[in-house]
Amino acid sequence: MVDHGTEFTSKALDEWAYRGGVQLDFIRPGKPVENAFIESFNGRLRDECLNVHDFISIADARALIEAWRQDYNRFRPHGALGHLTPSEFAERGQTHDPKVASLHF
Repeated sequence: MVDHGTEFTSKALDEWAYRGGVQLDFIRPGKPVENAFIESFNGRLRDECLNVHDFISIADARALIEAWRQDYNRFRPHGALGHLTPSEFAERGQTHDPKVASLHF
């Protein structure tokens, strides 16, 4: 789900989505709370990874972003999971509250 920001109105994104078989799902105009979980995630990714590193190549960017993703998805406690890491949450056999969106990518 994406909002109507300029980064989601580009022809490049539209072409990428089309070629990859990805259907973009836009929130309703004027309803930013429909996108709250991803906005929170995007802020963390931006603040903790993208703004911290100077990427010297696509390969470097992929490696650094993947390292951040692994940390985020495996080792970092999430408030939505009762402040457990996703691994701890899964090991305990707990289930997500259906009202809480998954932030894994």
